[in-house]
Amino acid sequence: MKKSLLTLAFSVLSASAFAFPVTVDSCGTPLTFEAAPKRAVIQDINMSEMAFALGLQPSIVGVTGITGWYKLDDAFKKQQGTIPELAPKYPTIENLVAASPDFFFAGWYYGMKPGGEVTPDTLKPFGIKTLVLTESCVHLDKNRPAASMDLLYGDVIKLGKIFGKDAEAEKLVSDWKAQLADIKKRVGSKVDTRVFLYDSGEDKPFTAGKFAMPTALISEAGGTNIMADMETSWGTTSWETVAARNPQFLVLLDYQDDAGYQKLLNFLKSHPAMKETDAVKNERFVALRYAEITPGPANIEAIAKIARAMHPEGF
Repeated sequence: MKKSLLTLAFSVLSASAFAFPVTVDSCGTPLTFEAAPKRAVIQDINMSEMAFALGLQPSIVGVTGITGWYKLDDAFKKQQGTIPELAPKYPTIENLVAASPDFFFAGWYYGMKPGGEVTPDTLKPFGIKTLVLTESCVHLDKNRPAASMDLLYGDVIKLGKIFGKDAEAEKLVSDWKAQLADIKKRVGSKVDTRVFLYDSGEDKPFTAGKFAMPTALISEAGGTNIMADMETSWGTTSWETVAARNPQFLVLLDYQDDAGYQKLLNFLKSHPAMKETDAVKNERFVALRYAEITPGPANIEAIAKIARAMHPEGF
């Protein structure tokens, strides 16, 4: 019996060892790992939740870009545990190098800016390999497909490969697909509700375009993002354009500040053009948190929330 257990343990360790080297794609650049990172830093709440979902906490030496933007719930704090936050918003080179990391998971405008201080190229000399969030690749490569759930699935599978957690990543994705299949079954053939996502801005609304994750979430929930023809991920448009497209349903960003999403709704009710739209007149909306509308595990519950609010008869 002891010999069998030892043999099994050796087989598991050997399988893990032989899984490397692995190469993944990072915005068109091959990224090769000879072994799983041991000192990772993760940017932003959504990417941290991806890492936590795979149980990567023992390999994480820091997170960045969390408390400077969001109020954290107890669930996130519990998952974070004793992992320190190295910078409340965007990290500096000094923030990162001081932690001696060997891996950084971030994105363009998720902790990094094209031509900025912190980029994959500036981190490379310090031995830090950077996986770039796929949704953000459009900022350097306009030849990208429209947003789909593959933005989430693909990055989780990549993380699984990089950290030797392939089976866990595959199971996560499989479970998510099963949950979405159930949602779609409940929604049925109702797939044409016109939806507008309102993030912020009064002179011009800041919203999600063709390449942003909400376009995929709205579609999965049985709706159509009325700004899906915006050739960007996140950007501004005009109130005239939005009102002319007469949204029937709203996704309002809840930054969980003093007024939360209510101030967005109040503004729309007072706007001369928007107050005449079907969505505002009928007060048809759902409020979602940042982590729910950026690529991450919370996307699945976000789709369920949108679908329930748009199609309550199916739920």
